[in-house]
Amino acid sequence: MYAIIRTGGKQYRVEPGETVCVEKLAADQGASVKIDDVLLVSNEGDVRVGNPCLSGVSVLGTIVDQGRGRKIRVFKYKHRKHYRRTRGHRQSYTALRIDSIEA
Repeated sequence: MYAIIRTGGKQYRVEPGETVCVEKLAADQGASVKIDDVLLVSNEGDVRVGNPCLSGVSVLGTIVDQGRGRKIRVFKYKHRKHYRRTRGHRQSYTALRIDSIEA
C-alpha cells in the first residue's frame, strides 16, 4: 500500500514504515503529524485518485528529526564587469517516519 501526499509544495510517494525528508514542519521531534492532503492511494491494485485530493484519507507520521541540509554555494558572475557575488544556503528539512495510511 502506498500513497502520494503533498506537503511544502512538493509531492512524495510514501509507504508505511518508510522515512521521508520533507520541507520543514512546525512541530517538535517525536510529535505525531496527520497529513490530509492525499492525492492518490493504491492498495494492491486498487487505485483511488483524488480531484485534486481524496476525502476521508489521511497519512499518519512521526517526526524523527529536524535538521538542515548541506550547504550550497550560489555564485553570480558577469563577464568583464568586475561583478562577483557569493552567497550560501542551507535548506531546513523534517525527517518524517510514515506510521500508517488511513483510507
